[in-house]
Amino acid sequence: MKASSAKFAIGQVVRHRLYEFRGLIFDVDPEFDNTEEWWLSIPEEVRPHKDQPFYHLFAENAETEYIAYVSEQNLLLDETGEPLRNPMIKEMFVRDKNGVYRAHPILAN
Repeated sequence: MKASSAKFAIGQVVRHRLYEFRGLIFDVDPEFDNTEEWWLSIPEEVRPHKDQPFYHLFAENAETEYIAYVSEQNLLLDETGEPLRNPMIKEMFVRDKNGVYRAHPILAN
């Protein structure tokens, strides 16, 4: 199996290629790291390959906010510049004056 490097980074805003939602990346798995049941719950015709990066997103659609786990092949960079409303974002990120999300600095003792 080939090692792959992630196309997207923590703090980037992305949108799903097939479904109407967007989100902020807060973690990256170099390859699939979820349950087999979760993977099999995806319809076979759109089920992604496991040997690619998967992203944890603070996601949102028109109705709600949630956490999503999405394969790299199904993500596109969101270039709208629109802020995200997911309330969990504020716990880990701050949005600068240019609209870029940056992780909160970690305070050390």
